[in-house]
Amino acid sequence: MEQKVLKNNYFDKFHDECGIFGIYSPSKIDTFSLIQSGLFALQHRGQEACGFSVLQDGFIISHKNEGLVLDFFRKISNSECYHGNAVIGHTRYSTEGGQSKKNIQPFFGEDSYGKSIISIVHNGNLVNAKNIRKKLESEGIKFISEYSDSEVILRLIQKYLLEYDKNLEKAIQKTTIDIQGAYSVIVLMDNKMVAFRDPNGIRPLCYGMLNEYTYIFSSETCGIDSVGGFYVRDLFPGEMIVVDQKKSIQFSILREKKNTKKRICSFEYIYFSRPDSLIENINVYEIREKSGEKLYEQHPVEADVVIGVPDSGVPASIGYSKASGIPFKPILVKNKYIGRSFILPKQEIREKMVNLKLNPILDEIKGKRIVIIDDSIVRGTTSRRLVYILRKAGAKEIHFRSASPPIIGPCYLGVNTPSKRDLISYNYDKKNIEKILNVDSLEFLSMKNLIDILGSVHYCFGCFTGNYPVQRN
Repeated sequence: MEQKVLKNNYFDKFHDECGIFGIYSPSKIDTFSLIQSGLFALQHRGQEACGFSVLQDGFIISHKNEGLVLDFFRKISNSECYHGNAVIGHTRYSTEGGQSKKNIQPFFGEDSYGKSIISIVHNGNLVNAKNIRKKLESEGIKFISEYSDSEVILRLIQKYLLEYDKNLEKAIQKTTIDIQGAYSVIVLMDNKMVAFRDPNGIRPLCYGMLNEYTYIFSSETCGIDSVGGFYVRDLFPGEMIVVDQKKSIQFSILREKKNTKKRICSFEYIYFSRPDSLIENINVYEIREKSGEKLYEQHPVEADVVIGVPDSGVPASIGYSKASGIPFKPILVKNKYIGRSFILPKQEIREKMVNLKLNPILDEIKGKRIVIIDDSIVRGTTSRRLVYILRKAGAKEIHFRSASPPIIGPCYLGVNTPSKRDLISYNYDKKNIEKILNVDSLEFLSMKNLIDILGSVHYCFGCFTGNYPVQRN
């Protein structure tokens, strides 16, 4: 039974979705440096590949490839060729479509002369993309990607551009009537940039300004900060924002849909987002620290030291320490040079890789009662290996705490997650998980406390409850 949960994956984490970024100015700017900074700030959201499209003298020029942001940009020798007045970019972690180079964003469309006239970047997942793609292909529309719901959005927009005499805003409005799921999108076309978000606001997207006429769009506020801009606000669910050469900004709601409610992904606060980001004007670090405080109030325990699993488990550990008075110590040392996409062929080798990624300071562990806190427990692979390392180092007691509720369901709205059969909390109750992990006690943050910390119920809790704001077709 245990191997059923632990097989086929090294990492005990949900994988990040993607990061999108865009800057628009009515005049020429150093788009090359700005997009490099913006994408680097969003590197944590996707580490397989990246790319960008620049608007230059009315032409769209794109460049994309596999690899990390800084490695990708280091290989570009003719940086001056990518200066223009607008740019959009994307960091990729594959959710739908696999790891083929054909699926790297941005996706762009060409006119009959082979000139790129439109480009888009997208974060999220559509639940009806396969059906739409089949319909479009039956109409003779060709696709480049093996399968990408992001390209489905692009081809729909292109289709409706023909119907609405190249009116981009109307084409986007019609497109959002057809598509269902999670989407935050930035589009570049005809000397304008358009950003829009799904009616539930599942995936994040915010905007800011670099100066009076230069607008910035980013998955997180850390992207805006990285280029020296200032954050204005998040896009509302279902909102479209247009900026253009007129030095103006236009706001509109794409469509009113009955019974559609704001449902932001709660995992943005638990794990995905950078701790220095604001999501919906809420400080991510504060949410994580409060979760640690609530964990102690919920399940107090006597111990000698609190440790956090780097990096996302550390703020919760600090919060737990504050509430309990038990000292926090950074005993687990993280090797930051092992990428998240590091894959090895055998399970036993994958599990041992945890020793390379996280290693303890032995003298601080021997004979101690330890509380170890992670942001979540997905498969249990890393958690079990960490406990083994701590036991081997001589820990007297180990009390494991998860700063989120038990994960019982996969996500199909923009996150690459395992199936139910690989989720340890779907397959076992708490007592059995304690035995599997070999800990003295195990506790999860309650749903009530998570809602109290976030301050409302306007979030997607699908991976904890099995109830999703959009049903999969």
